[in-house]
Amino acid sequence: MAKFELKLPKMGESVAEATITSWLKEVGDTIEADEAVLEIATDKVDSEIPSEVDGVLIEKLFDVDDVVQVGQTIAIIEIDGDDRESSEAPKSEPVKVEEVKEAPAVAEVVKTVVAAKEVAAPIVNSGERFYSPLVKNMAKKEGIPQTELDKISGTGKDGRVTKNDMFAYIENKSSQPQVAPAKTEKAPKATTVKAAESKPTPTPIVASGDDEIVEMTRMGKLIAHHMVESVQTSAHVQSFIEADVTKIWNWRKKVKDEFFKREGENLTFTPIFMEAVAKALRDFPMMNISLQGDTIVKKKHINLGMAAALGNGNLIVPVIKDADQLNLVGMTKKVNDLATRARENNLKPDDIQGGTYTVTNVGTFGSIMGTPIINQPQVGILALGAIRKVPAVVETAEGDFIGIRYRMFLSHSYDHRVVNGALGGQFVKAVKDYLESWDSNREI
Repeated sequence: MAKFELKLPKMGESVAEATITSWLKEVGDTIEADEAVLEIATDKVDSEIPSEVDGVLIEKLFDVDDVVQVGQTIAIIEIDGDDRESSEAPKSEPVKVEEVKEAPAVAEVVKTVVAAKEVAAPIVNSGERFYSPLVKNMAKKEGIPQTELDKISGTGKDGRVTKNDMFAYIENKSSQPQVAPAKTEKAPKATTVKAAESKPTPTPIVASGDDEIVEMTRMGKLIAHHMVESVQTSAHVQSFIEADVTKIWNWRKKVKDEFFKREGENLTFTPIFMEAVAKALRDFPMMNISLQGDTIVKKKHINLGMAAALGNGNLIVPVIKDADQLNLVGMTKKVNDLATRARENNLKPDDIQGGTYTVTNVGTFGSIMGTPIINQPQVGILALGAIRKVPAVVETAEGDFIGIRYRMFLSHSYDHRVVNGALGGQFVKAVKDYLESWDSNREI
């Protein structure tokens, strides 16, 4: 029988770890491919981790509430087939998973050394995995077998393994401590590691006899950590601008019933605002970037994050992929779908991945403006204030007069490390201009 390592998959560009919230399977349970094995949570979404194979769960490497890094092995599943590692080295005592789970780097080196003894076989494209001739040659030169190559995470199109992925993998592997293949000594249990870890002394809770002590939820703690980390990372600066959305207000009022009758969807203001933001990002591509160290990454796709409410009241940011390619009908359907599934806690990991810029509607709660915190590793976030009916000066060819208008504030937070005041101000001004130039005769 062979053993399959179930690993924590990549959950998003800014997600490096997850907390195990519950095990859905126990040791000894039979598991089918795509069947959920456990539930995990990040600061963005709760999700289930399915098995990639049919088999039997023989070991759980983490407990509930443990924090797992992306790429770490969570569990071992026994599957049908020959265990090539043990059959190729019968004289050496196999390294058991439980003996190295505290030292994953050593475990990976042992597995690599044993795998290198396998008879060299040509690298082939497996399933949806495509390997270029360059990648195949690099794997052959470095003695990386097919089974190991298939586990390398690819950053290319459709998840393909690139030259840089290979360089990074080889460099990382070479930097790990080498283990002599001839030795049969078991990797020592790192039982002293956990014992040596210093746990912070909990701060005493000060409360009077009439006060109620409420423990923060797990997601609340994760969100709090994410927000503090963002403020400590980015130099937050804000620009504010007021937009006259009277044309949009009147147009929506005129067409919303017909829109619902034809499309079966409620036409809210959100997709209209999202359309304007997507256009502005196309005009100012340096707002559609991320900062990694001292390197700026310009994003090819405009993927708008949309702050939405979860069923428990917390917020989450699902992503509208390629938002600039959608018409208003498509944008409306996407906005409504993500908002509904967020309330019902039915979002999937892919729904919150890949965002390049975020929009949050603070006006939903009656706020006229706000200073939102940047959603890392993005460099900007736009807060939409409440639409208010106010007296305002209206400029016409015949002169100025006071009229009743629908107006709202746009609050733009941006990372001053890479976005200066001119760019931050010009971008939010472009959003305002798109909203105010709305075509009152636009067809739906």
